[in-house]
Amino acid sequence: MTNRKGSQQSRDSDKYSVLLPTYNERENLPLIVWLLVKYFGESGHNYEVIVIDDGSPDGTLEVAKQLQEIYGEDKILLRPRAKKLGLGTAYIHGIKHATGNYVFIMDADLSHHPKFIPEFIEKQREGGYDLVSGTRYRGDGGVYGWDLRRKLISRGANFITQVLLRPGASDLTGSFRLYKKEVLESLVERCVSKGYVFQMEMIVRARQLNYSIGEVPISFVDRVYGESKLGGNEIVSFLKGLLTLFATT
Repeated sequence: MTNRKGSQQSRDSDKYSVLLPTYNERENLPLIVWLLVKYFGESGHNYEVIVIDDGSPDGTLEVAKQLQEIYGEDKILLRPRAKKLGLGTAYIHGIKHATGNYVFIMDADLSHHPKFIPEFIEKQREGGYDLVSGTRYRGDGGVYGWDLRRKLISRGANFITQVLLRPGASDLTGSFRLYKKEVLESLVERCVSKGYVFQMEMIVRARQLNYSIGEVPISFVDRVYGESKLGGNEIVSFLKGLLTLFATT
């Protein structure tokens, strides 16, 4: 009885920090923040949203300041940087300011719907996982709004990665995940990749360090506003990074 009560108290004290790296997301940011507030509020979990804007020229930071006024400085934290410095360093920067013992990473472009957040939390608590990753390739997971070319690129990249690295997770290139804070800190310190390879390396390093990984099927929806940042250079960088990981892990 005491153990059960202690476990409940521990869960009640859990806090979830959401890291939102942004670049030119002024149209999407109000929507994603509203959805985060809605689903965290309905589920009753304690949370904070940390917006890490990399000098967006479209005024994303100004929009974030308005959202902070609406929802409060305790819920919306602004930790901007002067220019684009990469996803990995954005997470390092965000972690330094996170007060939660768990950290969500997700995209700010509405491709990751906050409605799945309670499922991530439930999955983590069920298995005590070190990290829980959203997957497009199992269960009810899927991708919506992509053309055939991009679906083939994504599927092909995931297949090649599975064959070469055997990571123990079905979706390596996704970026909707829940980490124990200390686990995320440990992984970020070890990762050297940039761009789309970064998320893949995080899972590979987690396997190397024997961290436990849970998965939650998610629906990935292509961005409504703004332009996709996937281009030829990113694909070449992905292949180079994949070969580097294969040679070094």
